[in-house]
Amino acid sequence: MSVDSLHTLFENFNNLRVLIIGDVMVDAYVWGRSTRLSPEAPVPIVHVARTEQRLGGAANVALNVQALGATPLLCAVIGTDAGGDQLIQLLHERNLLADGIIRSAERPTTVKQRILAHGQQALRIDSEVETDLSSEESTQLLAAYDDLLTRADVVVFEDYDKGVLNEAIIEQCIARARQRGIPTVVDPKKKNFLAYRNCTLFKPNLKELREGLKLEFGDPDSDRPGFEAAVSRLREVLEPETVLVTLSEYGVFAQRDSQKTYLPAHLRTISDVSGAGDTVISIAALCVALGCPPAFTAALANLGGGLVCEQVGVVPVEKQLLLQEAVEAGI
Repeated sequence: MSVDSLHTLFENFNNLRVLIIGDVMVDAYVWGRSTRLSPEAPVPIVHVARTEQRLGGAANVALNVQALGATPLLCAVIGTDAGGDQLIQLLHERNLLADGIIRSAERPTTVKQRILAHGQQALRIDSEVETDLSSEESTQLLAAYDDLLTRADVVVFEDYDKGVLNEAIIEQCIARARQRGIPTVVDPKKKNFLAYRNCTLFKPNLKELREGLKLEFGDPDSDRPGFEAAVSRLREVLEPETVLVTLSEYGVFAQRDSQKTYLPAHLRTISDVSGAGDTVISIAALCVALGCPPAFTAALANLGGGLVCEQVGVVPVEKQLLLQEAVEAGI
């Protein structure tokens, strides 16, 4: 793509509205220092220096979409608890819309609290449930989804197996998007892996591909026939238009129809891989909404995923830096 075309594409991101449905969460951090063990149990005593709360899960995808210039429309179910209050506050602080967030007294907000001492994680405490939504919660979620769908250019399913998405909801959401001609992009997890039939783009990583299909195969560099056979099986079962598989240090793979594209990972100083998948799905969604070819979509998403790996912690991609690197890489 020419430099002018890249600039135009990035400008067009600003006009897009992205409906993100799935599991939102709060990532909470407690930093401190530890100099001794507790007399009550053989565990370290951590003296708190500071705390921080961040948006996680589908809400981090919203942050990435926002950072790329598009408008995210979040659709999820959270609790009426303190964690839910915190999540709503974080959305407001980041100027993210919360009108698609359903609050329920029947389930807690997912909060993952990490205790860190001297820069290392000493403990993680997860407050969450993984049960499916009740019929009433499902009805409310689908009503919110229908309302947001009238404004959306693309739908992202951000599944963390926390129960907001189940087979029935997924089937209805994809069908309703297809009726309106709106593309659907999927970031799957294990439980609902085979529920996303007829989506536009399906983006597993290698681990999810193995677990979701219950197949054993080697990495693409050592077992390309086994890997491609797994992708073929995935295409048979789900019939997506495009499959995009993130391959960690091996880069990415994309396939639409019989056209296959392998792209190597960009050589970088890896500081933290957290959040790279959220960046990849965000970039892929915007490219799909604008009708970009799979090979280009894979290349730009691969580049963005590598960029955020250079940062410590879960951070959104920087739009201007991504554009600059895309121009330099000749994508």
